[in-house]
Amino acid sequence: MLKRLIQSWELRLSKVDRHRRASPFAWGLDHLTSHSEHLAAPLTVADFPHPPDFLREYVRQTLAAGERFFAPPPLAQWHLHDGWLTFPSSIQTPDEPNNLAWARYFPVRERPGATTRPPVVLVLPQWNADYASHVSVCQGLNAFGIASVRLSLPYHGSRRPVHQVRADYMVSPNLGRTLQAVRQAVHEVRLVLDWLEGQGYHRFGIIGTSIGSCVAFLAYAFDPRLQVAAFNHVSSYFADVVWTGISTSHVRAGLEQHVTRHDLREYWLPISPFPYIERLGRPENRTKKTLLIAARYDMTFLPHLTRHAMSEFERHRAPYTSAWMYCGHYTTGETPFKFHDGYLMINHMRKHLNPGGHVVRQALKSQLPAVLRPRSRALRPPA
Repeated sequence: MLKRLIQSWELRLSKVDRHRRASPFAWGLDHLTSHSEHLAAPLTVADFPHPPDFLREYVRQTLAAGERFFAPPPLAQWHLHDGWLTFPSSIQTPDEPNNLAWARYFPVRERPGATTRPPVVLVLPQWNADYASHVSVCQGLNAFGIASVRLSLPYHGSRRPVHQVRADYMVSPNLGRTLQAVRQAVHEVRLVLDWLEGQGYHRFGIIGTSIGSCVAFLAYAFDPRLQVAAFNHVSSYFADVVWTGISTSHVRAGLEQHVTRHDLREYWLPISPFPYIERLGRPENRTKKTLLIAARYDMTFLPHLTRHAMSEFERHRAPYTSAWMYCGHYTTGETPFKFHDGYLMINHMRKHLNPGGHVVRQALKSQLPAVLRPRSRALRPPA
């Protein structure tokens, strides 16, 4: 009965957004050829006139060059004003608004005479998140002496092209652009880490929700500075979530006349957690503290996809802890589930990043309803 009630609620919440539209299919190879510096051998459309052959070769080389694929070039152009950090994205796209990355910085008051800076957590929200989304998580972390940075994903907020109502360019039937957008997001996570390191921080964690969870995982798997992570909704394959989830049915509508689910899984393998889970089982990464949060009645990240990811963690002996919530994807953000979810994420960070914080675990339970309430002051970044 609970499952039927939650999934009925999920379906109602999924229909609130009436702006979903199926976009036309495109191979998007131009997005890949314009940023192919990680490949061992240059790829041109002339060499592979059949797009599926081009994509398969691109995927093969990209998986072999994962370190270079997710490593951004050095950056020295940062601007911090009134709590907003902006910087040029490492991947310049044809959509000019998307080329300026921005994040909201939540520092904490530091003790006089402290010799080290507090820990800091990068927070990556879900697809189509608004400006206020996950601000409450950042405030909750602050309450426990942990600084945070809430990063905007590509094509979100002020980065969205003017002709777009939603952030559909982040995940779309344009195969190459989706690959590029997720790679761009991972680059920006690592660039923010560079900036934080330059500010004297050296203890880093990351929280990601939904597609933010995928981006966070990719950064976590390749960046040794990230030692603590909480992934809110988990899947082994990027393509399977798009193909089976109720949140992306309009994306599938643009895909299914041109590619199969198996094809899509292969094409989007470089941005899926699956091929990189083994990295967390390597001896140098076994000290990382990983929390996987899943929803039992999720109709977007189907539970069997989460279990598959967990089985891969176990197969590669990658340590992790898990938490299953009695809700769905959308209802994770609804009362009362959002308080439980916030507690899981924030307490994991407190436990492993700042165990000697100025408040104790029981205080967290009582403070969560207050710290998870967004503040009323303006949230939009400066123009």
